[in-house]
Amino acid sequence: MESQGQDISRNRYTLLMVTIALANFMSALDASIVNVALPTISKLFNILPGTASLVLTVYILIMAGCVLIFGKISDGIGFKKMFLSGFLIFTLGSFVCGFLPVFLDSFPVFIASRVLQAIGATMITAIGPGMIAAYIPLEMRGKAMGTIFTMAALGMAIGPVIGGILTQYLSWSWIFFINIPIGICTILLGKKIIPDISAKKARTGFDRGGAVLIFIGLASLLFAFSKGPAFGWTNPAILGSFVLAGICLGGFAWRELNVADPLLEIRLFKQKNFLLTTLMVIMVNFTLAGIMYLVPFYLQYVKEHPPSVVGLVYTGLSIGLMAGGILGGMVYHKIGGRTINIASWIPLAIGYLLLTSVSGDTNDWFMVLCLVLIGFGAGSITTSGSNMIINAVSKRYQGMISSLISLLRFLPLSMGIALFNIIFMEGLPSIGISRGTMETLAGISMGDLTRGFDQAFLYAFIISITILVFAFFARQEVHPDYQPGKIVSPAREDQEGV
Repeated sequence: MESQGQDISRNRYTLLMVTIALANFMSALDASIVNVALPTISKLFNILPGTASLVLTVYILIMAGCVLIFGKISDGIGFKKMFLSGFLIFTLGSFVCGFLPVFLDSFPVFIASRVLQAIGATMITAIGPGMIAAYIPLEMRGKAMGTIFTMAALGMAIGPVIGGILTQYLSWSWIFFINIPIGICTILLGKKIIPDISAKKARTGFDRGGAVLIFIGLASLLFAFSKGPAFGWTNPAILGSFVLAGICLGGFAWRELNVADPLLEIRLFKQKNFLLTTLMVIMVNFTLAGIMYLVPFYLQYVKEHPPSVVGLVYTGLSIGLMAGGILGGMVYHKIGGRTINIASWIPLAIGYLLLTSVSGDTNDWFMVLCLVLIGFGAGSITTSGSNMIINAVSKRYQGMISSLISLLRFLPLSMGIALFNIIFMEGLPSIGISRGTMETLAGISMGDLTRGFDQAFLYAFIISITILVFAFFARQEVHPDYQPGKIVSPAREDQEGV
């Protein structure tokens, strides 16, 4: 009888993991699925390609600017209410994105619809790791964390593939309509599976001033990094965005140190292991973003592959990310996060180092091997590092730290792309870095292109050494809240300390 009860509980935990993983998959999918439809959207609304890219930019800006805000709100209203509300908004936003802009023939309506969809996506993404920590037993948490990060990586990787198929054989509207049945099923499943536990009472109210500062600061920072290569780094709009970001983020940090109930508890970064693990995850995502951006261009411009072959070779990175995430999660509680991080750095660094030797004659299987190694190392480190971060602090910070972990994926994405674009362009003397973009590569010799890519890949290897340093010195800590015997329920912490 007891065994049957344990099986029922395990099945419930599995369904809960599937629900959370599906949410992360869908939000990541919609961050990349629009890419291949941009030419069609540009032609439909008779706008320039740069204007059409706002469909992508606004989604990322909303997610980065709002993720900490929704993480904090979830600590007050509860994960279940946040999850169901977020998925409802996301599903509604998906329908509006696919229907209303065409019906009204209005691109501004499309952007407004995309904002609505991004708000819903941010709500469900911000709380994924926190839900794992809150509802999943400690011994299953590593596997669960690996699953949600693997699904998020998979969504980001296959988004362009699915988007291309739907746009070509149906219409671009279906890249949004596909979310509707999945969203309805996930809402029904979440309503049944997610535990209905009373949320904690807010102690002093929501920090509205901090919310405004962090939104403007992060949105300005991401805008500057994402548009810098196209506008030029000395463009007044880019320089102004950097200045605005510095002022707002500095003001946010000062405010969070002086309010009673901050959006982000800055003092947590005084904990050495928490700080080092956070920096490690940032650097992994930073270098990975650069490689994810450069490799398709290498395959297209140096190897001269058509998009279909580029997609097949690029699949190696997705396979590596999934394998590393799942395996890293499965062995997390057996060998410990620090051991995983140090060991996983080896395939990551080898993959980066091997990329420095590629040329126009490099076999495609060699490229696949490099991408699998990089993906495996990155997936494993990200999973174990995220576990270490969320397990190191009190349960009453679950929503806050969950949203921080999500932010560690968004920010390095834009920064990594922008900075690796600079590194690559610096290797091409005939272009320069002031306004160098990938669209300016036509006519550049293969030898010069190869030198540019080799330089970028070498920098990825050099930067990865910092990952090893952080991994070596970051020790695994488990807060007393998560010790055996205290992991049953997530939200009876009104009287608990930090």
